[in-house]
Amino acid sequence: MSMDGRTCVITGSARGIGRGIAEYLGEEGANVVINYRSSEGAAHDAVDAIESAGGSAVTAQADVSDRDAVEHMREVCLKAFGPADVLVNNAGITADHQFTEMTRADWDRVMDVNLGGMFNCTQTFYDDIWNAEEGRLINISSVVGKQGNFGQANYAAAKSGMFGFTRTIALELAQGGSTANCVAPGFTATDMVETVPEHVLERIISSVPLERLAEVEDIAAVVRFLASEDSSYVTGEVIDVNGGMDL
Repeated sequence: MSMDGRTCVITGSARGIGRGIAEYLGEEGANVVINYRSSEGAAHDAVDAIESAGGSAVTAQADVSDRDAVEHMREVCLKAFGPADVLVNNAGITADHQFTEMTRADWDRVMDVNLGGMFNCTQTFYDDIWNAEEGRLINISSVVGKQGNFGQANYAAAKSGMFGFTRTIALELAQGGSTANCVAPGFTATDMVETVPEHVLERIISSVPLERLAEVEDIAAVVRFLASEDSSYVTGEVIDVNGGMDL
């Protein structure tokens, strides 16, 4: 599953799952565009990690909900590496509140970034993916999109919306020989988990048949497969990486 010479754009890749994916692909030989909104220092650290492992990477600042900023990100990609072969729509935010206390601003911001950002990036890089010899679109959703989660009506709706988007774009990209798939991670050990109270974390882990949180590498390994030429006959799929939570 060599990624040598393939150019990969990963949104929201300065930290968390996105960074894990970026470093994983970079270590496999991909040229990587590290996208960030405000975490400039972390983005440069990710580039350093990839280059230290022998890979190539650049940073591209962009709020994915801003179409002009996304267009600039593509210009950065073209200048550094040429057209993208792989787009990973990973950038996302939360604004958690019980539904009766959720404001329209909470709803709109999550939709603008999680769904609107996916739209902006996919449309901006669509021609690159279409024209690539083995073009790949990979959307990072969540188990919450399938199961729901208390206080996350906006986030669950956005992540669920990724499923229908992925399947539709898969049908359209198929005409050009490229693929679109979705990965739905379960609860993953990132810096966000550090803020979760211990008793809540224990309850989450007890709901997972494999009795542990996902590691970032668990998610990145699946993305690597989908980004590689080995996945050429897999498209329109939603792949759960959740330790068996829906068993």
